[in-house]
Amino acid sequence: MLTIDRALVAAMVAHARRDHPDEACGVIAGPAGSDTPSRLVEMINAERSPTFYRFDSAEQLTVWRGMDDHDEEPVVIYHSHTATEAYPSRTDVKFAGEPGAHYVLVSTRDPEVAEVRSFRIVDGEITEEPIELTGDELAVQTYKIGHTPTSIVYDCAEPR
Repeated sequence: MLTIDRALVAAMVAHARRDHPDEACGVIAGPAGSDTPSRLVEMINAERSPTFYRFDSAEQLTVWRGMDDHDEEPVVIYHSHTATEAYPSRTDVKFAGEPGAHYVLVSTRDPEVAEVRSFRIVDGEITEEPIELTGDELAVQTYKIGHTPTSIVYDCAEPR
């Protein structure tokens, strides 16, 4: 299960909306060994594409060295899908190189509601996992949190 603060989810969704129609990408670092996402780092999609993302290699090296310097690790690796559901593509699986990370996908295909889902990807195997939200319930925009195609999807909405 991914346990994450609502503010971090809202920041991922905001990043995905800003970069739409191109895919957005980034990482949320946390203390090494904690599985606690705490510091979001928006990264550049070197492909600048609506259907594919790739971290800029120089930027990725800098970010990963920074995590090492602060005894952090990538807890969440996220990116957006702009026209499809929030589910890993074959390409996403092929390039999933952090077996300990949660891979979070944000679908921005609906202009009103972003779909957010989390996966573990290890040795080409995709396992969807639930997301537990923590933090202030009033600090988020509208998005859906789901953890299986047949499960209930939770709407977390800003009060109107």
